[in-house]
Amino acid sequence: MKIDELTVAIINSMKQGRIRFREIADSLAVAEGTVRSRVRKLEEEGVLEITGLVNPEKIPGQSVVYIGVKLKTIELVKKGAEISQVKGVIAVGVVTGRYDLILTVVLKKGFGLLEFYTEELSRIDEVASVEAFVVYKHYNIKVPCDECSI
Repeated sequence: MKIDELTVAIINSMKQGRIRFREIADSLAVAEGTVRSRVRKLEEEGVLEITGLVNPEKIPGQSVVYIGVKLKTIELVKKGAEISQVKGVIAVGVVTGRYDLILTVVLKKGFGLLEFYTEELSRIDEVASVEAFVVYKHYNIKVPCDECSI
């Protein structure tokens, strides 16, 4: 799908959360059907995913850490894709600098950093070293609430 100015405007209209297609259509002076069909097409092509996200600081016992990963292999994209499927990982970036990958990991009660390292990351071959960056305060971050627990 071509991403044009109207498509970007539709996506931007939705960034604060739930809004009716009619409201978006009215604000952009287009037909409601246009908005509905563009959103459906964006979802089908994997460009847009409409999902509920939470501020991790508002969920008791939940926290986010960033983990720098140095690999023993040059297959960065392959390893990044593999690690992206590990429990707790919500994002993986292949990066430049002293690390090969940067992971965004959500921790919660009963699944802390030790459990992530020993139960999850230890199963991945070719990991040379890791370094965790604990986040004390976030700005503008929302994460999936997979298995939120209180």
